[in-house]
Amino acid sequence: MSMDLVKTASFAVLHFSVGFGVTFALTGSVAISTGVALIEPAVNTVVFFFHERAWQRFSRGAAGTA
Repeated sequence: MSMDLVKTASFAVLHFSVGFGVTFALTGSVAISTGVALIEPAVNTVVFFFHERAWQRFSRGAAGTA
């Protein structure tokens, strides 16, 4: 499970950076960009973690039936 957390953390850093960069390019506002970069990727990162866990379970179940 620790590798899942490392992967999730690296994804979060990348996502925060992209979220800030895109929002700043569109608005020119550091405040708005920071807000968007903190909220949207944080929610998405949590969803991604559980998505990965679900796929691991699915993969294990599919391997057992093959």
